[in-house]
Amino acid sequence: MKNTEWVRCPVCGNKTRNQIREDTVLLNFPLYCPKCKQEMVIEAEKFLVTVIKDFNKKRENKAK
Repeated sequence: MKNTEWVRCPVCGNKTRNQIREDTVLLNFPLYCPKCKQEMVIEAEKFLVTVIKDFNKKRENKAK
């Protein structure tokens, strides 16, 4: 089995309910943290998780 890690909340650092594998690629994934009760949009690849700050602006530009 491939190596897995818990996705941690970028705000509080707590484990979320999601796990990712080494070969997982997430794009525009809505991540919810049960501890701080915040939802954010993330991208992940090779265990590197980044928060998309202006997701609504990015989505509006693609619609045009």
